Amino acid sequence: MNRSTWFRVALAAFLVIPSASLMAQGTLERIKNRGEFRIGYNPDSRPLSFTLNGEAAGYSVDLCRRIAAGVREHLKLPDMKVVFVATSFTDRFDAIEDGDIDIECGSTTITLERQERVDFTLMTFVTGGTVMSMADKRVATMKDLGGKRVAVLRNTSTEGALDAYLKENLIDARIVTITEAADGLARRQNGCVDAFASDTVRLGGESLRSGWVRSRANFSFADELFSYEPYGFMVRRDDAEFRLVANRVLAQLYRSGQFAQLYQEWIGSVGITPSPMLIAMFQLNALTE
Repeated sequence: MNRSTWFRVALAAFLVIPSASLMAQGTLERIKNRGEFRIGYNPDSRPLSFTLNGEAAGYSVDLCRRIAAGVREHLKLPDMKVVFVATSFTDRFDAIEDGDIDIECGSTTITLERQERVDFTLMTFVTGGTVMSMADKRVATMKDLGGKRVAVLRNTSTEGALDAYLKENLIDARIVTITEAADGLARRQNGCVDAFASDTVRLGGESLRSGWVRSRANFSFADELFSYEPYGFMVRRDDAEFRLVANRVLAQLYRSGQFAQLYQEWIGSVGITPSPMLIAMFQLNALTE
C-alpha cells in the first residue's frame, strides 16, 4: 500500500469513528451530554398530543413531562432542559432512530412490526378504531360503509386495520387518505366523505375541538370497533436502561393513582369514560419495584 492510499484509508476511518460513536451512545448518555431531554409530540393528535397556545399539550405530553422529571432525578441534572419537538405520523420513527428525539409521546400504537425499528414503554392508553359520521346521516355499523367514502389518516396503524377489515368483511367502501385530523372532519361536514375513521379517543377530541361540532348531538360513533389500539411511547430500540427509567415513572403514576387526574383533565373532559379494558390496562401496568 503506497503512502497516498494509506492516507485515504486512514482519513476515511477517522471520519467514520465519530459517527459510529454517536450511534453507540445510549439515550441517557446523550441527554446528559446535551443537557436537554427532547420529547417528540404530534401537534395533531388531540386530546393526547397537540399544540395549545403555541405549546405542547395533552394527556401523553403530560405523562412525558413526568418522565422528564424522572430522567432529571436519575441523572442528577437539576438544570436539564426539556425541549418539545413536533413530529408527524410520517417522520416519527426516523426521529427516534436518528436521535433527533429521545422519546415520542403521542398516539402511537404498539405493534410487532414497529418493534423491528423501535421499542415501546409500558402501555399508556388502550382504545379502538371506529368511524364517526354526522348524526343526521349516521353510519351505525361497519357494514353500513358499503358504497360509501371513509377518510382515514395516512401512515397510521388505523389505515392498515381499516383496509384489512373492509377486505376481510367484503365491504366495498372507498378509503380516502388524509394528512390531518381536522381535514377528515371538514370533508365529512362538506359531504366529501361519509365518515371519518380513527381511534375513538382521537375522534372524541377532534370533534369537540372543531368549530362546527359543538355538541355530541351533531355527530355519532358507529356501534362497533374495527381494531384494537394499545398505545405506548416510542423509545430507541435496545436501550433498556432508558426504557426502565421511563417505565418506573409510568408504573408509579399507575400505582399511586396520579394518572387519574391527567386522564380527567384531558380525556374525561371530552366526555370519554374509561372502558373496562383501559382500567385493566392501568392495573396490569402498575408494576411494583
